[in-house]
Amino acid sequence: MKKKPVSIKSIAEHLKISVTTVSFVLNGKGKEKHISDLLIQKVLNYAKEVNYTPNQIAQSLRTGKSNILVFMVEDISNSFFSKLARVIEDIAYSKGYKVIFCSNENNDEKSIELIRLFKYRQVDGFIIVPSPGIKSVIQELLDENIPVVLLDRYFSDLDCNSVVVDNEQATYNAIQHLIDNNFKSIGFITTDSTQTQMTDRLGGYERAITEADLVSNVLVIPYVESSAGTSRDSIKKFIIEVENRDAVFFATNYLAQTGLKVLKKNAPHLINKLGIFTFDDNEFFKIHTPTISAVSQPMVEISTEVMKILLPLLQRKEVHESPKRVVLQGKLKIRESSLATPN
Repeated sequence: MKKKPVSIKSIAEHLKISVTTVSFVLNGKGKEKHISDLLIQKVLNYAKEVNYTPNQIAQSLRTGKSNILVFMVEDISNSFFSKLARVIEDIAYSKGYKVIFCSNENNDEKSIELIRLFKYRQVDGFIIVPSPGIKSVIQELLDENIPVVLLDRYFSDLDCNSVVVDNEQATYNAIQHLIDNNFKSIGFITTDSTQTQMTDRLGGYERAITEADLVSNVLVIPYVESSAGTSRDSIKKFIIEVENRDAVFFATNYLAQTGLKVLKKNAPHLINKLGIFTFDDNEFFKIHTPTISAVSQPMVEISTEVMKILLPLLQRKEVHESPKRVVLQGKLKIRESSLATPN
């Protein structure tokens, strides 16, 4: 026979006191309600003895607080998002919150399903790396006074708190570094996303190329192909089969890893000749031969800024007053792959 879970009612019946008294004690309000120290300790000791665990759903319905946050990212296995998750979890835990992590795969349908599921479960707030078509759903959360902070990307016409990196300036600085090292035919490999982080990276590339009076060379890979790793033929043609291509910038680290595999398999002699730069650093780039230059995003600072915005929102009655947009700076990690090659 399945053992019946211990409830506040069963504790009250065993101790021959009211359910209300037990509830006050277990919710830390015994002193406030003038319950004697002796009875408080009696309730606590018995609850411990029978391994009483509060019903979180019932508790959240009663208090309006679950002490649970949702961190929704594109892909939690991506090192960028997993590192952010670790810092956010530590900060949240220190403030009495637990975090649920989930991946939306940059898919609107999945994003909407997850958001509505967790909203129904009455989580206290959301940190969301939004997929492209969920602006209206984010607006719904704000209209319902649910705290939300967008991360990594945002909707330019939506008044919502967000923390992002200055993707355009960081990319501009990286391309300028390549130009300063005498690279002339600099290709740019990106996905077909119209989200802000990707359009800003392309914008930084185009600005640097235009200012240097060079020719723009952009390869746009469908997102499905880039995430599935089936983009190798396109990258091969763009890098290897174009005459005089002397440098390439990858708009994401997973595109860079695919590109390096293409070079290793099809043209290993080019790895030490091409100028190579990627957005978003990775441990792999530090040990690759040659080491790979990358735009590094400030993980701890990003996570800290997200929580600096979200934690106060969790205590407010109105969550969409004066939304903040925090823009942080990426840092260039200059390594062997982007240095000038000897003539």
